[in-house]
Amino acid sequence: MPPPAVPPPAVTPPRVIDAHHHVWDLDVRDQEWITGPAMAPIRRAFSLADLAPEARAAGVDATVLVQTVTVAEETPEFLALAADSDLVAGVVGWTDLTRPDVADTLAALRELPGGQHLVGIRHQVQGEPDPEWLLRDDVHRGLTAVADAGLVYDLLVLPHQLPAAIRAAASLPGLTFVLDHAGKPPVAAGDLTPWADHLRALAALPHTVCKLSGLVTEADWHTWTVERLRPYADTVLDAFGPDRVMFGSDWPVCTLAATYAQVTETAGELTNGLSTDESARVFGGTAARVYGL
Repeated sequence: MPPPAVPPPAVTPPRVIDAHHHVWDLDVRDQEWITGPAMAPIRRAFSLADLAPEARAAGVDATVLVQTVTVAEETPEFLALAADSDLVAGVVGWTDLTRPDVADTLAALRELPGGQHLVGIRHQVQGEPDPEWLLRDDVHRGLTAVADAGLVYDLLVLPHQLPAAIRAAASLPGLTFVLDHAGKPPVAAGDLTPWADHLRALAALPHTVCKLSGLVTEADWHTWTVERLRPYADTVLDAFGPDRVMFGSDWPVCTLAATYAQVTETAGELTNGLSTDESARVFGGTAARVYGL
């Protein structure tokens, strides 16, 4: 009698990670960037309790919570949220990169409750009037401290700021730069250049990564379609490759144009030409590796 068949080992499905979302409570502090009638739908509190059921329904296992304002108190709050959450795996926080004691500040954040969840730093460079803010000496010193701390730097820039971002990244090969929202391409205008040329120049640096996020709100919020987004997603995937692209929802900002479910479904359609392994990297593997989740 032959021995009983041994069942094959269980295969653990790859973890799906939403690499970019926010939360805020207007009773705690204002979000001064949420202004005007068009932004009114998101001028309210959004919490992890609001996000969790939508993320679970979309098959998301873990997330990265990203800063929203340049206020020092927000990052410790986010770290504490991550410490108590079974959803948030990492926090991209904020600190003033221009301060001479930035290295000490980063070390102190690591010692706070949830400090082990700090994976990166971000600044709203898109709001800086100087298009070469990233090239300032004090900013370079701060970015060096981020690299020395073993953290990642999230780039939030507009297309005209990409040349400075390229130069900054080239000067810091030891720091991983993650481009948020694909550098905010002019989807609504339908233009690809010069954004695409700058994107490819950034992607030529091997220590750069790109988030496939935020496209629906760069398009016309009411008339966007998957096919209108596709040229921009294809440019990102071609320039960076699946090993250096990560999915992010940009919830709740995305709700100005689409629901969480629509954003995740759209990302799936935009990447439907990838293999199973490549898709697994975009929807989790890249974020887990880059952020050390």
